[in-house]
Amino acid sequence: MKKLIVGSRNPVKVAAAKQAFMKVFSGTQLLAEGVNAPSGVDRQPMSEAETRLGAINRVNSVLEDPQMHITDSDWIVAIEGGVEKFLDGPCTFAYIAIWHQHQWSIGRSANLPLPDNIYQGLEEGWELGDVMDAFFGTSNIKQQGGAIGLLTSNLATRQSVYELAIILALSKFQHDKLT
Repeated sequence: MKKLIVGSRNPVKVAAAKQAFMKVFSGTQLLAEGVNAPSGVDRQPMSEAETRLGAINRVNSVLEDPQMHITDSDWIVAIEGGVEKFLDGPCTFAYIAIWHQHQWSIGRSANLPLPDNIYQGLEEGWELGDVMDAFFGTSNIKQQGGAIGLLTSNLATRQSVYELAIILALSKFQHDKLT
């Protein structure tokens, strides 16, 4: 049985990690648990560097928690969503940090372009989920389809994008002879 610890209790993040692991390690029993793990960055990271650091900090928070009793056979996954204004405009994305047997894999999701008026709310200090809720009249969208679901008419969702990013980050652990 694989033990998967997700550095968040957000049900979307936990479900994405669990689904990704079930796809990659099909036929293996999996125990997945979401835990509170502080990111150590702003509630709404506004750069790639801050978003990446948030994911890594969440994994380190789990590793440093003496109550977690982490073993080398455990897997720790953290997902941190963020935004940045790139040359072609503002986008949201996520960083993935995975730890297993003292090895790391850091991955990143695809960009979702954001309308300027959504990004303006972020610059004013709002979190993306709150801005999306205000614009679309939703409630707690960050624990549902997210901005991704709203802006793509649910052709992609926060969970589906996170799931793919985790699968890609797990590729590093799939080929022992290549590491």
